[in-house]
Amino acid sequence: MRILIVEDDEVLADGLSVGLRLSGFTPDQVATIADARDAIEADDFDGIVLDIMLPDGLGLDLLQEIRAQGVRVPVLLLTSRDRVRDRVRGLDAGADDYLGKPFDLEELSARLRAMLRRRDGRASSYISYNGLSIDASSLSGHYRDKPVSFSRREFAILAALIEHPRHIVSRERLEEKLYGWQEDIESNAVEVHIHKLRSKIARSYIETVRGLGYRLAEEEAQPSQFE
Repeated sequence: MRILIVEDDEVLADGLSVGLRLSGFTPDQVATIADARDAIEADDFDGIVLDIMLPDGLGLDLLQEIRAQGVRVPVLLLTSRDRVRDRVRGLDAGADDYLGKPFDLEELSARLRAMLRRRDGRASSYISYNGLSIDASSLSGHYRDKPVSFSRREFAILAALIEHPRHIVSRERLEEKLYGWQEDIESNAVEVHIHKLRSKIARSYIETVRGLGYRLAEEEAQPSQFE
C-alpha cells in the first residue's frame, strides 16, 4: 500500500515513514506542494498524508486542486491547526480524515487502513478469497483455518493480488507496491516473495502467467507440502 507523505518537517516525515513501514505501508515523502503535485501525477498512491502548512502554500489548496482534477485517492490531513472550524474546512475541501498534532502512529495507521476500507467499500479489515482471509492491521491471516503470518512485502504482494483476484498483476506493478523511491529494487525480489507465499499457503494458490505477471487461482488451491 503506497502512501505519499507531504510534510516539510524532516524529522517528523522520517518518523512517519519508519512507523508506516512497520505497519505494512510503503511510504514516500516530499516536503512541498510542487513536489507533491509532481508525485501525484507520476505515481499511483493508495493514500496521502497531507500537512496543511507547507513552505510553498497550503495543503488545502493542493487538496482542492486534485479533487477538481478528479483525483480520488484518500487523503488524511495532518496539522497542528485542530480547531473544529479547521477540521470542518478540511473535510469540506475533500479530505477523508483529519488528525491533529501531536498524534499516535498506531492511530494514524489505523485511520489510513479505515480510509482504504471505505475506498474499497469494505466494512471489515479482513479480505477473503478462496479459503484465505488476510488482515492488514496485523499482517496476518488464515488459510483453511490455519493461522498464517506475513512479512510486510509478502503482505503487500498478496493484498495487490487479492484486490482483483482474477486480474493479472504485472511484476512491475508489484514492485511499485513493494518499494519506495529511495529503496533499491532487488532483481528477483518479487519471485522470492511469491515463492515464500506459496510455501505458506499452497503452491498453486498464486499462478504465474508467463510474460505477463501473476494472479490468484480461480479454484481453491491444493494444500502445499508444508501444511
